Amino acid sequence: MKSGDKKYDGYAYIDAIKTYERVADKGYKSEDLFKRLGNSYYFNSEFEGAVKWYGELFALNASPEAEYYYRYAQSLKAEGQVDKATIIMNEFSARYKNDSRAERYNDDAHYLDDIRANSGRYKIEDAGINSKYSDYGSFVYDNKIYFASARDTGNFSQRKHKWTGEYFTNIYNADLDAQSGSTSKVNKIKSEINSRFHESSSVFTKDGKTVYFTRNNYVDGKKGKDAGKITLVRIYQARLENGKWIKVTALPFTSDNYSTAHPSLSPDEKTLYFASDMPGTFGQSDIYKVSINGNGSFGTPVNLGKGINTEGKETFPYATSENEIYFASDGYPGLGGLDVFVGQIEDNGTISGIRNLGNDINSPKDDFAYIIDPVSRKGYFSSNKEGGQGSDDIYKFLETRRLKCLQELYGAITDSENGAVLPETKVTLYENQKIINSTVSNTSGQYSFSAECGKTYTVRAEKPDYATKELNITIGKAAGKTNLPIALDKSLCKVAVGDDLGKCFGIKMIYFDLDKSDIRSDALFDLEKILDVLNQHPTMKLDIRSHTDSRATGSYNYSLSDRRVKSTINWLIKNGVDKNRLTGKGYGETQLVNKCADGVICGEEEHQKNRRSQFIVTAL
Repeated sequence: MKSGDKKYDGYAYIDAIKTYERVADKGYKSEDLFKRLGNSYYFNSEFEGAVKWYGELFALNASPEAEYYYRYAQSLKAEGQVDKATIIMNEFSARYKNDSRAERYNDDAHYLDDIRANSGRYKIEDAGINSKYSDYGSFVYDNKIYFASARDTGNFSQRKHKWTGEYFTNIYNADLDAQSGSTSKVNKIKSEINSRFHESSSVFTKDGKTVYFTRNNYVDGKKGKDAGKITLVRIYQARLENGKWIKVTALPFTSDNYSTAHPSLSPDEKTLYFASDMPGTFGQSDIYKVSINGNGSFGTPVNLGKGINTEGKETFPYATSENEIYFASDGYPGLGGLDVFVGQIEDNGTISGIRNLGNDINSPKDDFAYIIDPVSRKGYFSSNKEGGQGSDDIYKFLETRRLKCLQELYGAITDSENGAVLPETKVTLYENQKIINSTVSNTSGQYSFSAECGKTYTVRAEKPDYATKELNITIGKAAGKTNLPIALDKSLCKVAVGDDLGKCFGIKMIYFDLDKSDIRSDALFDLEKILDVLNQHPTMKLDIRSHTDSRATGSYNYSLSDRRVKSTINWLIKNGVDKNRLTGKGYGETQLVNKCADGVICGEEEHQKNRRSQFIVTAL
């Protein structure tokens, strides 16, 4: 056992398996033995062996740590034992409710239905560059495909990696026909990029002068080791000068003490995405990003957060020009092993809307290293799925149908009184109070938008002599059509000097948060209506009046209301309204609309009614 533990702690899993199994065959049983045997198989994606020894673990101890529940369930799925995997996952989610993997599993009980719905979208073929050894991690540059391979068996001194039992990987390339996707003879890159140890996951800048790649912690003939004397992996870069790759250096944020791997550049090449288990990582490995500065230096790595990272393994990120990020993970409900997922990169850097790519790409085994051209929808991914030539193989694909689920949101605009169709009605689509699209109804009063499945939108219809109407609609989760007819009421009043646009056009009061003069997002939504009225009546002038509640002193409230008026006027001017058409005054707490004066106890909702703006027409 001491001999096996030493090999296991040194990541020599193949040798550890041989030693541990000799012990197990003699009848020795222990939790540590079965955990380490299961892990040694699991970390090599040999799920049949993992199922065997995790099964022994659970027979010996029905309630091990969370990680063993999850790995056992993943292994069972990989071996086609879905029903038993479901039982284990149900126990896992009941025992470890705060684990994000359990939360996702409980929130998405019908994940297999979603996976089936996302399937049937690809035409997949062997990439034509595989061997009987491990081939994975492709990147296309300058009509060549680059990838990692363990095919170099070399001479008698060529060493095998003790983790996998395979030869060390190097980076290879092959000429690529851009039209057919066919490849020519595979060549090993002859440069300082390849070493005696592992290289993989190369990515080139658009000018071809810089390459980033993963390598064991080895440069200039020296190995870097962590506190346990283990050589981990780091991201390196090299520069092309006079046709040769030189200056091979580890990136400054990498370390001897943790791994960084699988670099991927953003389309603008200002951000490098990668996987790491550096301090601050939530699981076995997380996805990070780091900024690349104009002078070639790097910022501080940023964890992409729990919106994408789990207690499991997230790895092989790939960002596209459509603000999508593809990645491999075993922490989300999937088919077993690593599955490929895609999420949306939001403006604030968070990741949302993560979805499984379906069972064309994903299998019960490990599927990873997905890359795609957003225009041609062609790409590559790696997998050790059944039917391949080696332990890992590279596949090429054509995506024939986009994953994004869309519906047509349509309807007719009519007069609510007589049902007459209303052509040339302005119809605007909003999501979270942001304009998504705008159109005008046709001669039949019809409008139409493309909308994403599952999202909630606001539709606004506007027409002169009619009251503006807004309706909320939630789109179904499957592709199809959603009908939203809109019936408009004729305006109850005409615009006249002295009118308050808020009352005349059904515009809500422009509210501000307590003690603030910043325009709230919901207020912006309403200010756009004021702006639209001013644009329809180019000679109209407004007097904008701001009011506060009675809290704070009278002088403070007067000053606050004055700032709010100026903020409102500045917004309208910024959006094209001539400043000569606008006047305004702050009235503080002098014109309360209810009893909530000084000394009167009122609730927040009552005070809110006094914090308002009015828009009085002074000229037409």
